[in-house]
Amino acid sequence: MNHEKEEAGEYASPPCFAHELSHGQRGYEVSDAQTARDVARWRQAERARLIALRQAIPARDRQRHAERVAGSLDDLLSDRNNAVVSLYWPFRAELNLRHWMQSLVQQGVQVALPVVVAKAQPLEFRQWTPSATMAPGIWNIPVPVDGQALVPTHVCAPLVGYDRHGYRLGYGGGFFDRTLAWMNERQQPATVIGVGYSATRIPTIYPQSHDIPMHLIVTESEVLRIGTG
Repeated sequence: MNHEKEEAGEYASPPCFAHELSHGQRGYEVSDAQTARDVARWRQAERARLIALRQAIPARDRQRHAERVAGSLDDLLSDRNNAVVSLYWPFRAELNLRHWMQSLVQQGVQVALPVVVAKAQPLEFRQWTPSATMAPGIWNIPVPVDGQALVPTHVCAPLVGYDRHGYRLGYGGGFFDRTLAWMNERQQPATVIGVGYSATRIPTIYPQSHDIPMHLIVTESEVLRIGTG
């Protein structure tokens, strides 16, 4: 990785207020309460910018990107006999991986979708099949009504943005980070894979103590390996 290019703005957004942060092993890190508030405001603005950026990608290109990402995910999933894969229902121009979801089910792989069961609580991973009864969940995203609760071996988390350290910028609810921490505490760790568009890579998300890095990031143009699950 050429860090000089990264600092020069190779990606979607250059670092701002970096002088107010400490630079550690995880990249730029928040060091005080005021900076945490500044980072929260920055994330909100960056989130809106990156969502608008991906929504501007033509539908044909988004579909092509989704096919490439599905191919990379297929290569990464080596043990289908014991895999339980959590995916997501696409929202606001996220990569549409529903065809790959169907393919996994046809191969006998258990597939789950994340369900918000209560505010500030971990997500529940509920089994999905093409014939599952669906109902609107949070943000009106469809979720399985009565699928079995599963423990995933692989969690595919949609990215609003990401950095080279594997940190994910999501929608701000904290559901995935809270859930991954809960799974690790219960000794039910999963391989966590962030999936999104390469155009939404940024130099840093300014990680805070609750942010959990992905093991891998998969986009249409790269597989970024951060660690192993």
